[in-house]
Amino acid sequence: MTADDTRPAFAAERRERILELVRTNGAMALRDIASRVRASEVTVRRDVRALEADGLIDRRRGGAALPGHLGHEQSYSQKSGQAAPEKLAIAAAAARLVVDGDAIVLGPGSTTEALARELTGRQNLTVVTNSLPVADVLASAPGVEVVMTGGTLRGTIRALVGTAAEQALSGLRVRQAFVSGNGVTAERGLSTPNPAVASVDRALVACAEEVIVLADHTKVGADTMVQTVPPEHIAHLITDNHADPEVLMTLEDMGTLVHVAVLEVDRGE
Repeated sequence: MTADDTRPAFAAERRERILELVRTNGAMALRDIASRVRASEVTVRRDVRALEADGLIDRRRGGAALPGHLGHEQSYSQKSGQAAPEKLAIAAAAARLVVDGDAIVLGPGSTTEALARELTGRQNLTVVTNSLPVADVLASAPGVEVVMTGGTLRGTIRALVGTAAEQALSGLRVRQAFVSGNGVTAERGLSTPNPAVASVDRALVACAEEVIVLADHTKVGADTMVQTVPPEHIAHLITDNHADPEVLMTLEDMGTLVHVAVLEVDRGE
């Protein structure tokens, strides 16, 4: 048997693994898929194209998603395991925008949880949140006062949603809102798959003078079902150095200040 004879079998196994990864995660960047299956991005792109032709995967800029991913909501544990180094770098960059004595909003998500960890040593800081992990991180921070919304617990994102959460936010005013989501594009801004989550996210950003979106490269260029923050209302976008530069430049042209956090492993290249 020649090397050429083995290629279809290897390709089939690799494509099955890619399909399994995307089914588990809902959506993934090509770079992350390539790392997991130990193949080049060029090879993975070809595999994704073949899977799309079979109706098993939807291609998107820089990645792949399950068909109908616009309405797919990942669990908190699934999101926490994705792009972890990127989220830490983004959180560190976001923390530099927070000033002691401020009042801020932190929305739900694993990236905002990472930001909360960066803020535990701050003084006279008030944090308004509907996120249980964010509140838990900051509960023992002596210089931080945590204000939680009421509401109904949505277990998939470990956050409070619903009318009670929105009403708790309606009379508040803070300087900055740090929010995440499932996708951010120049056309629609920040989005999420779930209408209830989107509704409370809108209430979170309505409190703030300035909206700051935290989105790693897997979310930049991705679009999901429900818009939460229009692109013209995003004052800052903080992402990592693997994000699609075309999307970032378009957002900058629209007035968003883009901050790119460089990963430690990429420094000095």
